[in-house]
Amino acid sequence: MTTADHASGASTGAAETPSLGDRLRQRRKSLKMTLQEVADEAGFSVGFISQIERGITVPSLTSLIAVCRTLKVEAGSFLNPPKVATTFTRREHRPVYGLGGESGKAVSYERLSASFPGNVLRSTIIHEPPGHRSEPMSHEGEEIFFILKGALTLEVDGEAMVLEPGDSAHFPSLRTHTMWNHTSEPTTILHTCTMDVFGDGAPSGSPSDSLAVTRAENRLDASGIAEDK
Repeated sequence: MTTADHASGASTGAAETPSLGDRLRQRRKSLKMTLQEVADEAGFSVGFISQIERGITVPSLTSLIAVCRTLKVEAGSFLNPPKVATTFTRREHRPVYGLGGESGKAVSYERLSASFPGNVLRSTIIHEPPGHRSEPMSHEGEEIFFILKGALTLEVDGEAMVLEPGDSAHFPSLRTHTMWNHTSEPTTILHTCTMDVFGDGAPSGSPSDSLAVTRAENRLDASGIAEDK
């Protein structure tokens, strides 16, 4: 499987696998919940939940976690993100993955952090395409955005700010926030938060020997093209 395939969620036999939206709809109906009930409990609009189910919108990791909590299902069963299974991980071997959507227009992620007892930090590199905008959200914990490449508009409690390479923002996640790439080029963001955005569930391993190290050499970007050095 190529890096581009990871980013778009493609896999062998993907055409036979129900989409994320279909699976969420099936779960909602099995619980006999209405779109309104899911929207109210998850903290989103009915329109947003409906768009996810119809495949019009691909949710962010944090939004998917909120919806899965409402549907009383493990987010990991929908995410299937790569896990940090070894003590060291190399940048050139770190897969880019996503939640679906059209290749080149969908948000994709690289997992950086490991999972072990006592672990509270979750860290990813986010590749956000031009024009992409996340839905407003509010959840537990805190988070940090650090812009590696490109630019991003971040809005927190109605106050918008433009972040450029080297800029960062750190805030309690209970504050309503949204972000969008207002530029014509992809934006690359280092994002760290305390919410279980990977859907790992109970952590495994031991704090005494857990370590995740990533290397910069020869990493492929979200389009599968080696970065210029």
